[in-house]
Parts: sequence; C-alpha cells; structure tokens
Amino acid sequence: MVSAVNNSVVVPLYDAHQHFHFDPLTPHRAAIDADLRRLGVRRAVVNATNEEEWPVVAALAREYDWILPSHGVHPWDSGNRSPGWLDGLRAALLAEPTAAVGEIGLDRWIIDGIKPGDPRIAGLRVAQLDEQAEVFAAQLALAAELNRAASIHCVQAWGALLDILKQTPRPARGFLLHGYAGPAEMIKAFTALGAFYSFNLELLLPRHAGRLENFKTIPPDRLLVETDAPTKAPPPDHNRFPLGDGTDGNAINHPGNIIFAYESLAQLRGVALESLAAQVEENFTRLFL
Repeated sequence: MVSAVNNSVVVPLYDAHQHFHFDPLTPHRAAIDADLRRLGVRRAVVNATNEEEWPVVAALAREYDWILPSHGVHPWDSGNRSPGWLDGLRAALLAEPTAAVGEIGLDRWIIDGIKPGDPRIAGLRVAQLDEQAEVFAAQLALAAELNRAASIHCVQAWGALLDILKQTPRPARGFLLHGYAGPAEMIKAFTALGAFYSFNLELLLPRHAGRLENFKTIPPDRLLVETDAPTKAPPPDHNRFPLGDGTDGNAINHPGNIIFAYESLAQLRGVALESLAAQVEENFTRLFL
C-alpha cells in the first residue's frame, strides 16, 4: 500500500479541497508531486474558481494522476462570468466524467467586509449576494443533474446558504462544506441535506476555537480533510514543507501538510490516526469517486 508514515503508523491520505494550479505553487510543482507521492496521497480535489482556470485544472489532471478536477465559479468571481458561462461549465464537466463542481458558494464578507483597495479584488466586479445566490443555485442544480459532488465556500451567509440548499436540487451523492465555519446548531440541518465537512489547519488558530469545537461532534461518516493550499499554512513549528511567503506576506501552504491536518483532527477527536484515515477514505470515496 502506498502510504504516509507517521510514527510508524501507515495511512492513505485524501485532500478534499485545494488549488494546486494557483501561482504560489507553480514553481514547486515537481517537488510537490514527489512529496505527495512519497507521503501516499491517493487523491486531491483541485478546485478551479473561474472560467479561465477550468482548462488549466483539466490539463493538470491529465498530467498528475492524483488530481481529481473540480470546476466552478467562485462567489468572488460571480460578477465577472461570461454570458455563456453555464454552458461552458456543463461542457467542462461532461468532458471529464470524474470532475466535481466547485468551488462555488456565497460570500457576504467580500461585499461589506473586505477593505477597499484590497489587491485580492483588483479588477473584479463584486457581485451582491442575490447575484451570487443565482450563480450558486445554477451550479448546484447542474451538480444535481450530473450527480457530481459540489464543493461549497460560505462566509457570513449561512442562513442564505441553507435556504438555497433546501430550495434547489442537490447531488444525490452529497456536497462538501469546505473548511466548515458555520454555527454548531446548523450542522444537523446541513447534514440532513447531504453535507460533508472538511477540516483544515486554519481551525487550529485561537480565534477559531468555536469552529474547531464543531469538528469534535460532526458525524464521523461526514468527515473529510483538506489543505486549501496554497493558503492556510500550519504554524511554523508544524510546517514540514516550508515554501516561504507569498506576495501577500503569508506563508505558502504546501499540500503535503495534509498529513498534519490528519494528525490534528485525529488528536482533536481522540481517535487513532489509522481509524480516522480509514473513515476519511470511505467518506471521500462515497462523495467524490
């Protein structure tokens, strides 16, 4: 079995959400590929966030056999979609029978929380929440039609997200609430609709203590693990794959840090790493494969 070794424990690894195609990782692709193969990463879902990225991720999936491609229009990019975007997304998904739908979702923070002049929104037309909701619902319905997993981003819009999920067809296989940051009291409702939840290392920061607590009680058959690389790097003393800082001054997260995410979640839940890895493998397979 191709595997990761941690203190003589051998486990398979699955990354439910990341962005291998983003610029900070491009110079390191060969090294990352070698590291992930050595660690035993079986599959990683690489999420395109706009139309320009769909062919990039598709090409990477042909080059690296561990990549499971995912195509969508992120809420940050909803205001910049082309007139034929939905037909283009359908074509991209039909061309790749294993592709998921994502990264899609809702983000209220980009509307009224982000600081003016933030370089992350340079050149973007920021869509208001009703427009984001329209784009999200269309992609969710397409995921349901094709029965592809959907990878969902949500920031400060959990009530609106729940309403859309209730009112819109959903993929029978389920959907991922990546890096779940919603209220504990909404987990039961989301789970009843088919939600899976992915843990990432950002949750270990003290300011996210409440979010971290959620991952103690999320049903085990809905747990997944992610890196969201190249963002959300672990603390420096736990970063086994340092890649330096990006242009924004934040550490670049190497996808190999998935092993530390697994270890952290196993410790949080008080279970053996082998047990968690077996459950995550089953869950990943059920949702994505």
